[in-house]
Amino acid sequence: MNQLNPKQTTLKSPITISGVGLHTGANVNLTLNPAPENHGYKFRRVDLEGSPIIEADCDLVTDTSRGTTLTKNGASVSTVEHVLAALVGMEVDNVLIDIDGPEMPIMDGSSRPFVEAIESHEIIELEADREYFEIPYNISFTDEVNKVEIIAMPVNDYRLTVMVDYNSPVLGSQHAAITNMSEFKQEISPCRTFCFLHELEYLLNHNLIKGGDLNNAIVVVDRDVEQNELDRLAEVFNKPKVEVTQHGILNNLDLRFQNEPARHKLLDMIGDLALVGMPIKGQIMAARPGHASNVAFAKKIKQVMKKELRRKQDGVPYYNPNEKPLYATKDIMKMLPHAHPFLLVDKIIAKTETSVVGIKNITFDQPFFAGHFPGDPIMPGVLQLEAMAQCGGILVLSTVPDPENYGTYFLKIDNTKFKDKVVPGDTMIMKMELMEPVRRGLCIMRGRAWVGEKLVCESEMMAQIVKIA
Repeated sequence: MNQLNPKQTTLKSPITISGVGLHTGANVNLTLNPAPENHGYKFRRVDLEGSPIIEADCDLVTDTSRGTTLTKNGASVSTVEHVLAALVGMEVDNVLIDIDGPEMPIMDGSSRPFVEAIESHEIIELEADREYFEIPYNISFTDEVNKVEIIAMPVNDYRLTVMVDYNSPVLGSQHAAITNMSEFKQEISPCRTFCFLHELEYLLNHNLIKGGDLNNAIVVVDRDVEQNELDRLAEVFNKPKVEVTQHGILNNLDLRFQNEPARHKLLDMIGDLALVGMPIKGQIMAARPGHASNVAFAKKIKQVMKKELRRKQDGVPYYNPNEKPLYATKDIMKMLPHAHPFLLVDKIIAKTETSVVGIKNITFDQPFFAGHFPGDPIMPGVLQLEAMAQCGGILVLSTVPDPENYGTYFLKIDNTKFKDKVVPGDTMIMKMELMEPVRRGLCIMRGRAWVGEKLVCESEMMAQIVKIA
């Protein structure tokens, strides 16, 4: 398991890196500046009036055709994925990134130059804890046209696997994986961008790689090439000679890893998923990903993240019906002096010293629906309160060795509100919380019940715990 850093980090001092933009051919200076806690990653176009700031946010992505481009209020920064991957890989959380042009420097086509620059400077811890977004359940994305499949699954660390079928006799099928972010520096950051020869020719013909010099991309050749084509490439890139190696790539570069293209796909994905805005705890598996799918998946994760944040702020417990409960019905029946048809708690899914979360599945065969009401079955509000009270009884009775010899009795109910109907087919999630410590057998609890994320009932209850045998 990864040893995740508990504190947020930033740089101790600014780092400046200079290079050329791959597509613009412009000389640019990139400066990574220290930033305060909870700042995250932000780009600042210092060459534009007012030095506008563009957050590293998947909702600001405007183009993914030749890298990831962010735009806000007319100001853009392009090819941000390699820089962001380096920051994530080196676990630097808060950085203000100054850039004096529209595109990040391509350097050697990988993240290694940025990693080496960061490594040569000190990374410092901040006071605030690092907050992770823990994938709560399987999140999947499919692009049927491009045959892309991505899934994120809950695990208590970070793992990423990329599988790619390039439909190429040269590259074939490749996969790459990272199971600990400490692997990024050596195993992933050196991996360079790549393209197929036909893509290179298209870019050249449309004047789209003004900063390309055959030193910052692996060029894959998966078809027969005439010598005059190679001579033209040699002339364009000012090389004495361009050949196709036995590995099916141009002789401009040697592969750093046999599966370097797949590792670069993984690198890109790490950079693009930084646009979620928070480090992730989860296992991600991706088949045939690209910038467009990475960003679409990042947006999907961000939507779940927002939903989970709202749920936590509202205090809504998370319920996964596939997880084994803390107490099943047979366990509850041993603790409560209730039986069918008046046992109104099906299972307990969470419990602390001061709170408990229980589940009641509302089925049509409940006896009270026969008369409440024929043709419009609604769970009586008083039974919603009873279900919550039974849930609270589990909490207080779990503190004694012989709960079957105790009972709980209502003394008072205050501030009760019924927010919505509870009907057959609903699953009622109930949370009971002690409002103060139990004294002399008296307990005061706040109870809330939800169907999904919708609050349906809330109340404050006082009960007496009495020994009955």
